Amino acid sequence: MMETTTARLCLLVEDQPRSRDWLLGVLTAAFPGIGVVAFARRAEALAWLAERQGSGVPGFDLALIDLGLPDGSGIDLVRKLVEAWPDVMPVIATIYDDDAHIFEAIAAGARGYVLKDEEADLLIGILRRIDRGEPSLSPSVAHRLLAHFRAPPSKSGDEAGLTPRETETLTLLARGLTVAETAERMGLRPQTVAGYVKVIYQKLSISTRAEATREAVRRRLC
Repeated sequence: MMETTTARLCLLVEDQPRSRDWLLGVLTAAFPGIGVVAFARRAEALAWLAERQGSGVPGFDLALIDLGLPDGSGIDLVRKLVEAWPDVMPVIATIYDDDAHIFEAIAAGARGYVLKDEEADLLIGILRRIDRGEPSLSPSVAHRLLAHFRAPPSKSGDEAGLTPRETETLTLLARGLTVAETAERMGLRPQTVAGYVKVIYQKLSISTRAEATREAVRRRLC
């Protein structure tokens, strides 16, 4: 763990030392005087968040999170932040610009999604806009989202005839929960939820989790 102490604090979760140092430089350029606590692993960040949650006060208002961590996805951290501290701004900083990662992150509650190969000045501007309450994305990510939302949905929820249970399943999956986690949340067996997923895919004429997440976002389910 690396930590600096000032009036304002940012959580940074990035396992690659060079990327971590570069993002640290971007953060301090975007927000002069900001303190940063940095972790390389998801488990370390979750433990730190658990300590903060015990105090009842987060003590930070911005989190910059990588997706491809050695011990899991940064999506879990985003979900934890959204559930525990809605005022904290989780921002994804990653190399992944594919639909599956983008839609899952947004559905989980990320306020922004930026690519680490952007120029520093561009990333600084994006972070400042997010800080002002303006959800912002790397240009290529924004273009992908626009392309998807211009296309008509495969079928509307009403036309697809989703039951309340199926709608709840779609919502939880879009937020990044696994089938097992969804089953636990709904008080059902994993096999039952897996059956719901199969039916949802058939009704919506989709075949991937990324498409399911896109449909849930488009229908304002999450």
